[in-house]
Amino acid sequence: MTDASRENQLRELFACAVETADPMSRISTVLPARPEGRVVVIGAGKASARMAEAVESVWGPCEGLVITRYGYSRPCEGIEVVEAAHPVPDDVGAKATRRILNLLGSLEPDDFVLALISGGGSALLTDPAGDISLKEKQEINAALLASGAPISQMNIVRKHLSRVKGGQLAAAAYPAKMLALLISDVPGDDPASIASGPTVGDISTPDQASAILREFSIEAPESIKAVLAGNGGVVAPDHEFLSKVENQIIAAPSQSLEAAAEMARGAGFEVRMLGDALEGEARDLGQDQAHMALSIQRELEHGDPPVLLLSGGECTVTRRGNGIGGPNSEFLLSVAISLDGAKNIYAIACDTDGVDGAAEVAGAYANHSTLAKASSQGLRATEYLERNDSHRFFAAIGDQVITGPTLTNVNDFRAILIEPA
Repeated sequence: MTDASRENQLRELFACAVETADPMSRISTVLPARPEGRVVVIGAGKASARMAEAVESVWGPCEGLVITRYGYSRPCEGIEVVEAAHPVPDDVGAKATRRILNLLGSLEPDDFVLALISGGGSALLTDPAGDISLKEKQEINAALLASGAPISQMNIVRKHLSRVKGGQLAAAAYPAKMLALLISDVPGDDPASIASGPTVGDISTPDQASAILREFSIEAPESIKAVLAGNGGVVAPDHEFLSKVENQIIAAPSQSLEAAAEMARGAGFEVRMLGDALEGEARDLGQDQAHMALSIQRELEHGDPPVLLLSGGECTVTRRGNGIGGPNSEFLLSVAISLDGAKNIYAIACDTDGVDGAAEVAGAYANHSTLAKASSQGLRATEYLERNDSHRFFAAIGDQVITGPTLTNVNDFRAILIEPA
């Protein structure tokens, strides 16, 4: 097999993972018959417009409003699609969120709400609590993203600074019945963590949120401190207000990884699944998996089938420099550095939503020639890693993976293919 053939195989595995999570195919298998009476469709997330499109392909035109990321809109007949900013919220998203809350406030007991929730919804569905301004919410969100905090901890903070997260969106629809369809982009697929759980009751506390800010040295303005102290803050919905909500996950990282694994087995690979919920610093995980790959290669003999390491989850990047990068490209740059030109090992790492970090790049590809190509241009990989500049690194050597909007989001996809040396 040539290097180009191996690269194509890895890119095809990633495409398989993305296609498996396409809302158009997932929703048609789980959507119930359209209820009688008034039906309202709401939602938020990178996949929400595609989900709305899929709903209308089954139910026909519907009343409703969903918020998605800029560039992720889809044509809908009845459901209005609003594009807003991600990962840092903007005024467009805040205004659309208030419109959704006003829509839910008009519902009666016999009405039905279909909520379409996916990753990215935490930033897109925004209504700051207390006297927190949108600018302050933007600044705290940006600080969390740069801190290296796991997504689960970021979401705890976000819930306690919002009027819509932590089950409050669902509570606003009471007494109407709600079915929430969720696409998971979080390790462990906890519905309370997907988009900060707008349709799921929360058990975290304001004290926990404050502790997370202290742990990651994030200075909060007085308005946020006041909310976390209980002054104008979030009130967790009573059980009664969530009693008419059903939450159902329709796509998850494990499903996409397994689909890719099945495809890989069909190509003759031995697949070793490392897990769909890996977390931690991207560069550390890259180093660990590179060392694992080298160890496996030393055990392979001529004629043995290639071994494929598959993993998902959500890595974090602690910002150390002023570069442009993301968790997947930083993971892969660390892999390339650790492999140090070892032949017959190929790797890809991409975000299934097509956006790695804040750049319009899904991720990157690497093999034994990665460092050599960089060196021929006078580029030092370690310097790019040190300043979190992995996107610029892979752009310079022509090994980025750019998909455009995938219209879904089931977290990161990482694959390392190992042949005998």
